[in-house]
Amino acid sequence: MQTTNDIRRSFLEYFGKQGHEIVASSPLIPHNDPTLMFVNAGMVPFKNVFTGAEKSNFPTATSSQKCVRAGGKHNDLDNVGYTARHHTFFEMLGNFSFGDYFKEQAIHNAWELLTKEWGIAPDKLTATVYHTDDEAFDLWRKISGLPEERIIRIATDDNFWSMGDTGPCGPCSEIFYDHGDHIPGGPPGSPDEDADRFVEIWNLVFMQYDQHADGNRIELPKPSIDTGMGLERVAAVMQGVHDNYEIDLFKALIAQSGSLTGTETTGANQASHRVIADHLRASSFLVADGVLPANEGRGYVLRRIMRRAMRHAHLLGAVEPLMHHMVGALTGEMGNAFPELIRARPLIEETLLREETNFRRTLDNGLKLLDAEIADMSAGDTLPGETAFKLYDTFGFPYDLTEDALRAKSLGVDRAGFDAAMAEQKAAARAAWKGSGDQASETIWFDIAEREGSTEFTGYTSEEGEGVVVALVKDGAEIKSVSAGDEVTILTNQTPFYGESGGQMGDSGKLSGADGLIATISDTGKPLGRLHTHNAKIISGSITVRDSVHLTVDATRRTQLRANHSATHLLHKALRHHLGDHVTQKGSLVAPDRLRFDFSHMSALDGAQIKSVEADVNAQIRGNSEVVTRLMTPDDAVAAGALALFGEKYGDEVRVLSMGREHKVDYSVELCGGTHVNALGDIGLMVIISESAVSSGVRRIEALTGEAARLWLADRDAKLKSIAAALKSSPEEAADRVLALVEERKKLDRELTEAKKALALAGDGGGSAQSEVKTIGDVQFSGQVIQGLNPKELRGLIDEAKKQTPSGISALIAVNDGRATVAVGVTQDLIGKFSAVDLVQAGVSAVGGKGGGGRPDMAQGGGPDGTKADDAIAAIEAILAG
Repeated sequence: MQTTNDIRRSFLEYFGKQGHEIVASSPLIPHNDPTLMFVNAGMVPFKNVFTGAEKSNFPTATSSQKCVRAGGKHNDLDNVGYTARHHTFFEMLGNFSFGDYFKEQAIHNAWELLTKEWGIAPDKLTATVYHTDDEAFDLWRKISGLPEERIIRIATDDNFWSMGDTGPCGPCSEIFYDHGDHIPGGPPGSPDEDADRFVEIWNLVFMQYDQHADGNRIELPKPSIDTGMGLERVAAVMQGVHDNYEIDLFKALIAQSGSLTGTETTGANQASHRVIADHLRASSFLVADGVLPANEGRGYVLRRIMRRAMRHAHLLGAVEPLMHHMVGALTGEMGNAFPELIRARPLIEETLLREETNFRRTLDNGLKLLDAEIADMSAGDTLPGETAFKLYDTFGFPYDLTEDALRAKSLGVDRAGFDAAMAEQKAAARAAWKGSGDQASETIWFDIAEREGSTEFTGYTSEEGEGVVVALVKDGAEIKSVSAGDEVTILTNQTPFYGESGGQMGDSGKLSGADGLIATISDTGKPLGRLHTHNAKIISGSITVRDSVHLTVDATRRTQLRANHSATHLLHKALRHHLGDHVTQKGSLVAPDRLRFDFSHMSALDGAQIKSVEADVNAQIRGNSEVVTRLMTPDDAVAAGALALFGEKYGDEVRVLSMGREHKVDYSVELCGGTHVNALGDIGLMVIISESAVSSGVRRIEALTGEAARLWLADRDAKLKSIAAALKSSPEEAADRVLALVEERKKLDRELTEAKKALALAGDGGGSAQSEVKTIGDVQFSGQVIQGLNPKELRGLIDEAKKQTPSGISALIAVNDGRATVAVGVTQDLIGKFSAVDLVQAGVSAVGGKGGGGRPDMAQGGGPDGTKADDAIAAIEAILAG
């Protein structure tokens, strides 16, 4: 028997030998189609190639593409577990021609692979063609030899594919396998075609036309091929079973489910085991591709899938969380083909365990309420919508989980009533928000968020992607369109741009679209904490609401932001390690060129402390450990030792970042929604460039990382070498040489000051006024202007003058850099008659100053005009003269 892995491998190898490029599966989040929640077909990653928006590096390709259909218009969730072929996650085998080969080779390859390579009996196969596609009909007859009655013309759109209302389109040719007359059903095109006997296993799409808006179709210059074969369906055929859940892959997962629950896997338990096996695959691959449970968007779909499986585990009697124990079985089956499962296994297991643990806390109470509500209901009755909403709002029951729980009892749910209760809650929330004191300017964003939902942030795993414009805001009002030259705030349904929050600056980059649209995005905001708004200027073209656009983050700037943000976490931990657990974050700035971190601490850090903190951070960077992200409730995160960062608003669930290792435990564990490096080595280097006070008890560190840190060190080294050259010494000796020069300068300054004082006392201060003692009235007075004297020396000179004149008044004026400093001394016997303060104020006024103060026996003040120093002496003499 060929295993599922064998079939996947042989398909890719067959087309590889035919010259096709074997392309790895794209992630489940489509970055080239903003209208899709998940990749739901094999051609989605090549969509832009088929439309001509991108050029492929190879003319043909083949892949086994991961797909999910569990949200939006492509939603198979409700049917999973109850049919033979519905899945939330499946693989689509495909081969593609981008203008290389067309119908004949596509049909030839399909027939050869199925009948010769895989040995499927030709008499079990039936082909369909679009009813007007005579070319495909004739080719099937020539290549396969099928009788005409088994080449069925189909007139419906089932056999005509289109990408949308306009664009590439063309007829299809589907290949069906006949499971035998023991199974009910008829061939395609018959009244009972929807039964299970004839199963479509492969669809060949012939992209032949370009559909125009006016309804006309024209031939494409390079027609292309897009095929899709469900791996699970063809595996069932080749393994001789009719049911997809009986192939080797699902049998292994279902056996594990049965073993863990201790229950039979058939009979009444069959649907539950199938739901668990299917939803385990979808949940694990979504987590591996960057989706985590949330209350909106893709994360909400993942949560619905998880909780649906967990309810079925509960139905089987599982009393402890179950699904995380099955991840090993899944990686054993699919890990070789999809190594991302192996890499993400710890995160997958932890996410499943946490989600199931949390859900079990409320599941019993929710089911009790449900059982009480339906106790008196009979088959065919409908559960009131308000009850379904209460289950959703109070117990976290998604609507479809309630539907699923009632299906076995043949009961329905009032969807209209559920929607009405939801709308009523939103209206109440809006009324409460309006009275919360938030700025009126935020009202417009609240209204948009209620209408459009939160922005789906895709930037944890990608720096570019597609988005649909859901709102344009200019001057505080919504508008429908903008054109070149306009500055506008653009909101899209999803974006890789991070909105400024938690200290991290918002992303910048560019936006592009059809008809030459180019816009620059200078910044990204985050109003209400759940919208990512792009502040943009339209360079060319125009944008209208509901347009699809391509968003590209400035990758270099994002890389710098990641490094600085992760370094901030390491710095926080290092400070706590060296200074104590009293250190907590009081603010931060994560910019592309630097980081700034404010923290609680009473005293300045000395050189040794800064050196130790810096060394610890760089030791973790050199360790290059992977940065691990987990999703937890805030309470669980704090209980696990995580630090909550200043400025973050935390909801029901938070991202927890673990970085580095020390003594076999995580070095830093913090709650944070920002973007970070994948491994600490990506930071490169961290250098602390300053430490200062912000306010009482709050210190600030500024630091650089990566290339900015290297350039800063290189610049500092260049300056050191320049200093050494000027000193005629080596860089190693420069510091000692500078210290010696500083000491020599201090010595010379002291000697010069003493010399000036000596000259002043000797009566020669270099001023224009004379220093001899004169008698004014009956008071002995000496006044002198001294050029270049340090004003600090005036007090000592006044004291010396007072010693030399037992009764009298002395005035000294030091002139430095054009400024005059006036000092006056009055001996004790004259204090009752004259005040030094009054005299100084007169002198200060003469040199253009105000005030001056001190004691009655000694006062000092200054003014800006040193050229009026003689006038100051004269002003003091005038007061003495009366």
